[in-house]
Amino acid sequence: MIELLRTRGIKDERLLAAMQKVERHHFVDLPFKNRSYDDSALPIGSQQTISQPYTVAIMTEALAVRPGDKILEIGTGSGYQAAVLVEMGARVFSIERHVSLLNEARKRLEQLKYDIVSKAGDGTLGWKDFSPFDGIIVTAAAPDVPEPLSEQLQEGGRFVIPIGDLNVQDLYVITKIHQKLSSRKITGFKFVPLIGKKGWQ
Repeated sequence: MIELLRTRGIKDERLLAAMQKVERHHFVDLPFKNRSYDDSALPIGSQQTISQPYTVAIMTEALAVRPGDKILEIGTGSGYQAAVLVEMGARVFSIERHVSLLNEARKRLEQLKYDIVSKAGDGTLGWKDFSPFDGIIVTAAAPDVPEPLSEQLQEGGRFVIPIGDLNVQDLYVITKIHQKLSSRKITGFKFVPLIGKKGWQ
C-alpha cells in the first residue's frame, strides 16, 4: 500500500511512515477485512465509509502536520485518520455526529493506545473550547467553508476540506494569513456529505 501511495505522488516520508505503522485492518469491519489494504473506501456503517488510503494520504500531506500541532478533525468515522495524525505527533480533537460510530472508534483507538479527545456533535460548528487549531481536516463534503471552522483556525494554520455539490467536490487546502483565507484547489474527489447547521441540512 505504501509503495502505491509513493507511485501516486505522496512524498512526505513522515506521513508514509505513520501510515505504515497504523494497521488499517483494525479499522475495517469484519466482512471487508480481506480488502483492508486495497486503495478503496469501505463501508463502516451509518452510511459512512473509511476513506481510501490515497485520500487519507493526500489530505494529511496537504495539512502539513508538525509534531505538537493541535488538529481538529471533523468526522471521526472509524478512527483511522485520527490514528495517522497521532502517529505524526498531532494532538487530535475529533467530532463525530453518529454516536454509534464514535463509540466504536473510541474503543478501537483506546485498544490501540491512540490518545485523542473526541465528542459527539455537529462538526460544522467546530469545538470552540479548544480553539484555535493549527490545522482542521474535514472528512465530509461541504457546500462552502463553514464559518465557525474558519474562525477557529489559528493564524498561519491550514484547513483541508472538500467543497462542492452532493455529487462531486474539489479538495481545497485553505490557509489563514492576516485573518484572511487563501485557498488552493488540490484535486477532485467524492465524499459523503457534511451534515450540520453550517453544512448540508
